[in-house]
Amino acid sequence: MERAGFGKAKISAFGSARSAATYLVELSTVAAVYIGLAESALLLPAINPAATPLWPPTGFALALVLLRGYRIWPAILAGSLSPYFTAGQSVLELGSVGIGTLLAAFAGTWLIKRWSNGHQTFGTPSNIAKFAIISFVPTTIVSSTIALAGFTIANRPSFSDPVVTWLTWWLADAAGTLVIAPVVVLWAMMPLRSFSNWNLLESVAVSILVSVIGIVAYSPLIGSTLISDDLNVVLPYRSLLGFLVLLPLMWAGLRGNQRNVATAALVFLGIGVWGFTVGSDPFPKTNLNGALLSLLVLSISVSVPPLAVAAAIATRQNTEAHLLSVQDQLIRQIERKTLVLDSVKRHFQTLIEGVVDYAIFALDKEGHVASWNSAAQKIMGYTAEEIIGKHFGIFYRPDDRRAGAPNRALELAIQRGKHEVEGWRIRKNGTPFFITGSVSSNRDDAGNLLSFINVLRDATERRDAEEKLVQAREQLAMSQKMEAIGKLTGGIAHDFNNLLMIIGGSAQIFARLLDPKLPKAIEAIQTAAKRGENLTRQLLTFSRHQHLTPMVVDLNASIKNMRTMIESSLRGNIVYNENIGDGVWPVKVDLAELELAIVNIAVNARDAMPSGGTFTLSVNDVTVNQEIGDNRLSGAFLAIAFSDTGTGIPPNLLSKMFDPFFTTKEVGKGTGLGLSQVYGFAHQAGGTVTANSKVGQGTTITVYLPSCADEQITRKEASAAKTRTQHSQRQTVLVVDDSADVAEVTSSLFEHLGYETIYRESAEAALKLLEAGTKIDLVFSDIVMPGTIDGVGLAREIRSRYPNLPVILTTGYSEAANAAPSSIRVLRKPFDTEALRELIHDVAPPRLLKPSGVPLASSTANLRRS
Repeated sequence: MERAGFGKAKISAFGSARSAATYLVELSTVAAVYIGLAESALLLPAINPAATPLWPPTGFALALVLLRGYRIWPAILAGSLSPYFTAGQSVLELGSVGIGTLLAAFAGTWLIKRWSNGHQTFGTPSNIAKFAIISFVPTTIVSSTIALAGFTIANRPSFSDPVVTWLTWWLADAAGTLVIAPVVVLWAMMPLRSFSNWNLLESVAVSILVSVIGIVAYSPLIGSTLISDDLNVVLPYRSLLGFLVLLPLMWAGLRGNQRNVATAALVFLGIGVWGFTVGSDPFPKTNLNGALLSLLVLSISVSVPPLAVAAAIATRQNTEAHLLSVQDQLIRQIERKTLVLDSVKRHFQTLIEGVVDYAIFALDKEGHVASWNSAAQKIMGYTAEEIIGKHFGIFYRPDDRRAGAPNRALELAIQRGKHEVEGWRIRKNGTPFFITGSVSSNRDDAGNLLSFINVLRDATERRDAEEKLVQAREQLAMSQKMEAIGKLTGGIAHDFNNLLMIIGGSAQIFARLLDPKLPKAIEAIQTAAKRGENLTRQLLTFSRHQHLTPMVVDLNASIKNMRTMIESSLRGNIVYNENIGDGVWPVKVDLAELELAIVNIAVNARDAMPSGGTFTLSVNDVTVNQEIGDNRLSGAFLAIAFSDTGTGIPPNLLSKMFDPFFTTKEVGKGTGLGLSQVYGFAHQAGGTVTANSKVGQGTTITVYLPSCADEQITRKEASAAKTRTQHSQRQTVLVVDDSADVAEVTSSLFEHLGYETIYRESAEAALKLLEAGTKIDLVFSDIVMPGTIDGVGLAREIRSRYPNLPVILTTGYSEAANAAPSSIRVLRKPFDTEALRELIHDVAPPRLLKPSGVPLASSTANLRRS
């Protein structure tokens, strides 16, 4: 630690000694220069023609203090005093000169540093003006006043006029200060590396030109014996040529070279001083003060204005150079920023081009498209060249544009920063599409709005899928509701049919009796049974569990055959029109169910036109592949349209038209099952039904049935169904039913047709009877029975074991009937003897005996009435 401290102290002492030595050398140099200049003034009186003791002038001391600071004062004081020691001047005189020079330099330096930027005072024209004022008024006044005071006190009688002496010293000192100080400061501050050969050549050229002008204008050489006498005429006016010096000086000033200006001014003023010593024009010796004033004016004229011009030009050049440097820096920065920006743009463009599902584009503050990615082109159809510069409102529908939706979206984006958008837009080709996305405002760091960013996605497929999902859910709910109602109605109808079978069959048995009092009562029973049968048929058809007997029919002929039935279902004040073209395709339907559906529609139309109107039935061939109603149809269909001019149905009730038990009629005037039967029939036939209505204009119900253009129309001769062949031998029918009451009624109907019957309560018992070898000609079985085998299973077993034995099945309601082979005929309950006779003839024409008993009281026409 001690060694380290000693080493530091040693280094510090060495540094201090070195600084002291440098300082001493600096003081010695300044003092030597000062002494040399003073001695030269004594040796060459022309240098100091006014013979003032202030030489070197205060300007030289001022320049030294400006450059080296106040610490240079010993050298200035010693240099200013030393010449006068050798001249034998008194101490008071020496002190006044040294102190005056030093105090003037200090005062001028303080003012220049405080008011005119120190040693940089020659940098601007305003600072040069301040330097001139400071040098002229306070600085040289201080030096000349103090020097004059010292000399006056030391040798008062020697000055006849102190004021003139003071003025002489002041003007001479001021002239020297204005010229010498700039030269010293400017050359001392010049960097050596900036001094080029061209600058040196330029300085020499300016100095030579100034010297020539000065010699011609002021030199004592002009007018001497060296010059021709011919010039004597212009000698009195040669001083005017001195103004030509402004040309090289101003040229050097316009070049911005202050050193050249200051040096040339010093050379020119030196030549002028030379002329001043001789006393030639314009410096006559007879008027010393006037000559000094002229010299002062000359020094100011050749020094201050050109210096100011040079400072202005230099400042401008420096400013231009600085601006060029800054410009180069900015250009380089811009180039770097441009490269970075281009890189960012490429990365951003690569990013947004890689987003294939979203349209990403920028908008300016007014909403015009500024950028466009490929996904936007793919989604909206516009190319970048077509859309950039256009307002983004072009994507909106006309009604949205009129409502101000585009501008409102931008306003919300400005308020919230980000606005979620959703709605319909228009592609270039005019097709609408549904979008989801956002509009975001883009701001700078200060919060100023720059642009908007739009991010959109085509959500048309998603919206369609959602709508289809909603529709599917609604259809599923409706289907489930209909299924539940169908099961309920089917179950009710099944039990109700058994009751109707007992009632109807018993009525037919009663009709065979001869008591004349019974026919009206029996007819009433049969009518009620038929009405109940129609009711259950409507329930079963709606639930789509009604067993159908479809056949290929000519729809044109069938509807024309039903004209009388349709007109009888309408009212006299209703006009019935048919619009059926020739050659319509055939359809495969249960003709009885079709007739019932048409009658139900006609009855509803009649009730909707209490004051009369028009009911129109039209048939058209259509080919569809779309959603119609609640089904998707594909292929060839026949559209049967039923139109009325009635009261119409309100929109809120239109969707309930086909619901079971729904009716707008008064209580007791409708069951609400008519149109539900139409709904069930159409769907069970493989089609659908739709309804369109306007209140006050009427309703149109359209039934779509699949076409069977390639199938042969089924033709049945009624006479063949009625053929009766008598046989001497009675045939035996095996009746199988789990209800003994129903079996008894069925047996009585067969016996009326001339059959003998055997009854069994289950399929298992029937098979045992057949296995025992009992002769049976026909098996008539119910479908729904308890046990392991139902009616369909019994029919299959009989077909397998006894292929030649005919089988007929019957049911009031059963889903199992759908599983029955198409070759097995099914008879709906309740049935009468005529329906039983026709079916037996189709299955196996029997050899019947002539039936006994009285005929039935009711007819087929009565059974068909609803």
